[in-house]
Amino acid sequence: MSIFNASRLLGKTVLVTGASAGIGAATALLFAKGGSNVILVARRAEAVKSVADACAAAFEASGLKQGGRFAAIQLDVSDKAQVASFWDKVPQDLRNVDILVNNAGFVLGVDQVGNIKDEDIESMFSTNVLGLISVTQLLIKDFKAKQSGHVINLGSIAGREPYAGGSIYTATKHAVHAFTASMMRELVNTPIRVTEIQPGMVETEFSIVRFRGDTGAAKKVYDGLEPLTAHDIAEEIVWAAARPPHVNIAEVLVLPVNQASTTLNYRKPS
Repeated sequence: MSIFNASRLLGKTVLVTGASAGIGAATALLFAKGGSNVILVARRAEAVKSVADACAAAFEASGLKQGGRFAAIQLDVSDKAQVASFWDKVPQDLRNVDILVNNAGFVLGVDQVGNIKDEDIESMFSTNVLGLISVTQLLIKDFKAKQSGHVINLGSIAGREPYAGGSIYTATKHAVHAFTASMMRELVNTPIRVTEIQPGMVETEFSIVRFRGDTGAAKKVYDGLEPLTAHDIAEEIVWAAARPPHVNIAEVLVLPVNQASTTLNYRKPS
């Protein structure tokens, strides 16, 4: 018998950004297994379509009778025009969104201040901060109008503690933390819930993107310890969404057991 009660997710409609891989894809799949409808959004059209197909198969295997509607939509959250026209791409029967998971985000490089390319700064802020805000603003008015909804933002331990070589990424995640915390305070007189999930070291495409495709350098980040997986974080997201309506999980800091801060970890000797 499972003690993870996901019955409250049956028939709910969830919008997940950055759903083509990693935490976003794992989250969409887990919501599908819980009987939710899922709108999967990402820049990579083929990749997000593949995840949507996997969601449909997972729902079918679950045997559940509620939910099970999926839409894969190509969207760059950093493009304001694309965000503004987003609803035109969403099937009519999926436009009543209950849960927003703002997962889209990335990091580029380990350059220190003075050596960071302008385009890297702009691209990280455009997606990690401005894109997250744009998508949230797109949905929050509907949440207020119907007096229900849940915004789940993917922050990071980097939003709590900066580190050398990550000034821009940590700045974006500090911004996400401040935005999320302010929004929760603004919505305190409503039933709308606001959650920030703050992962530590998670082995996904994250480090591969950071090191611009250098898989060897990306792998070295996790040498000697067991990092979190995308599924680990997806479980925290779905668990937070499945709490009773009067329960708001405000923040969840999730670390692998051998990590204690952004820079303090234990690695087994090789």
